[in-house]
Amino acid sequence: MAGTAGWHMAARMIHIRQSTPADGERVVQIWRDAVDATHDFLTAADRTAIEEEVKSFLPAAPLWLAVDSGDRAIGFMLLDGTSMEALFIDPAHRGAGIGRALVEHALTQHPALTTEVNEQNAQAAGFYERLGFVPTGRSDRDGQDRPYPLIHLRYEGRD
Repeated sequence: MAGTAGWHMAARMIHIRQSTPADGERVVQIWRDAVDATHDFLTAADRTAIEEEVKSFLPAAPLWLAVDSGDRAIGFMLLDGTSMEALFIDPAHRGAGIGRALVEHALTQHPALTTEVNEQNAQAAGFYERLGFVPTGRSDRDGQDRPYPLIHLRYEGRD
């Protein structure tokens, strides 16, 4: 995939590696900051409940991390087979090609990649569309049966 000059610059400055238990606190912080920056549609009660769920599983999950030159995580992705279950970028690094680099890493492992995005998160939906994902369906509720519709996506490539 061709990228912009800015993405190539970001790609040279980051490394993608698997997470370790020592990364747990940092990935929860990235999740928290990213959700606070992009998920203003969540009710306060749901936001709190989701964070408790995330804190209970994310630190031990097998994540792919984008790390800077100092090995500090600046974004992460959770893959489950061909499904990208999570992609979160530290808001201080959004727009620098970190998400694209993680998705491209996933595509090297699983060219038939699928994911879901909250319908209310228009920025994320646009991001996936620009990368070549197409809608394949929709759910009225999220995976925890909360009233946050999801768009189901599959990677089809770009023209």
